Amino acid sequence: MNKVDELLLEEVIGTNLKEADAINIRKNGKSIERKISPYIEIVSKKDKNGIDIYVKDDVKFGIIHIPVIITESGLTDVVYNDFYIGKNSNVIIMAGCGIHNDLHKDSEHDGIHRFFLSENSKVKYVEKHYGEGKGSGKKVLNPTTEIYMKAGSSMNMDSLQIKGVDDTIRITKGELAENTTLVINEKILTNNANKAKSEFYIELNGNGSSTHVTSRSVATEDSYQEFKSNIIGNAKCYAHIECDGILKENGCVKAIPEIFAKNVDANLIHEAAIGKIAGEQLLKLMSLGLNEKEAEDAIIKGFLK
Repeated sequence: MNKVDELLLEEVIGTNLKEADAINIRKNGKSIERKISPYIEIVSKKDKNGIDIYVKDDVKFGIIHIPVIITESGLTDVVYNDFYIGKNSNVIIMAGCGIHNDLHKDSEHDGIHRFFLSENSKVKYVEKHYGEGKGSGKKVLNPTTEIYMKAGSSMNMDSLQIKGVDDTIRITKGELAENTTLVINEKILTNNANKAKSEFYIELNGNGSSTHVTSRSVATEDSYQEFKSNIIGNAKCYAHIECDGILKENGCVKAIPEIFAKNVDANLIHEAAIGKIAGEQLLKLMSLGLNEKEAEDAIIKGFLK
């Protein structure tokens, strides 16, 4: 790996790779580094690009890193990764993609991740997306995440788009059995003429299942963001969906909420708030000595933290 590779990894992982129990680093469509452990196995798929990750039963505090970096202009990389989490296991998975594009052709990464959580397992999943480069070629990232949860399992997902991604369509699907919990925190920053769409499709099929989805967006300059949620309650369940957006310059944010209760005991809530930074917030920070731009930047940083 060269210096550009190392800087991309730092942006999307932001931590020491050596601490991980299992590692798979993908660069320009190929695996360039892999590490496994006695209790976490990574196997290349034979029928298509991607890997299968197997976590054994009763694994405690396992750490898995599977970052992707792209430095080749004009490359479209599609990868299929499946995670099989054993019973009673507790793991942290760090993923995401960084694209460096200095030329005129578009570079794209489409990552399709499927999670299969066994009974009473726990997953903390973090994915970061980042784009950079001086070329006119776009940086395109289209992540798809599918989550299948068995009884008593839980998953906490942080999905972050840091900056520099020209176009993205982000799709998240979930199927929840009884006594499961799915928490998703999405944060997206767009500028220039970036476009970002997020779609959530979650079915709460078991009694005692619950989900909390929070999407925080900042759309600046001429960028556009769209948030769509489709939550179905098929049992005695609970869902709380929040969409909060900040606009600057000509930025646009569109929220399309859909909640469908199919059970009398389904409790589904959706909230949305979109607007510019409140004047009183700016005045408060400016009274501390910040100029208007510094105050705006501080508010946005705190909002996306």
